[in-house]
Amino acid sequence: MTETNSELAGIFLAFSRDRLMNRQWPRMKACVEPLTVEQVWWRPNEASNTIGNLLLHLNGNITQWLVDSFDRNEDRRDRPAEFAADRGLTAAELLQRLGATLDKAAKVLDRLTTEELLAPYEIQGYKVRGLDAVYQVVEHFAQHYGQVAYITKSLLGKDLGFYRDLTKTGLTSSGGSV
Repeated sequence: MTETNSELAGIFLAFSRDRLMNRQWPRMKACVEPLTVEQVWWRPNEASNTIGNLLLHLNGNITQWLVDSFDRNEDRRDRPAEFAADRGLTAAELLQRLGATLDKAAKVLDRLTTEELLAPYEIQGYKVRGLDAVYQVVEHFAQHYGQVAYITKSLLGKDLGFYRDLTKTGLTSSGGSV
């Protein structure tokens, strides 16, 4: 591989790791930590997921698409169980489980090579490249983080304050960019 490909792979992996570990994950934790067991497992209707289901689902997705695929582990994911779960785990237990999985994912992102990003994989019945798998995990996490943030705001009836320093220009109140 050329130097340019390696540099591009490094930039992509650093950005992906930053999005997951330094932006989305801390905000996800901030959403979930104050919730009671009842709030974590609350659902507005049977067609909707609970925060607990979404956290279990993200744990399964990250394990399957990022950790097990790149570590060449057997796929043992039980996706239906992620959505069938109903109560049982607290916010702290769910966050601990997902945090441990994200730590494994961060290690994978730290060691991936350009060759692994370009290599073919079959994950959940899809034929993808490693690059696709990383992108899928980051995008998927962001989607469900947004759902969790919305549910949390609805349950708590308050703004979460993640963007309180932004003005309409995209600059912080001190004039620096975010």
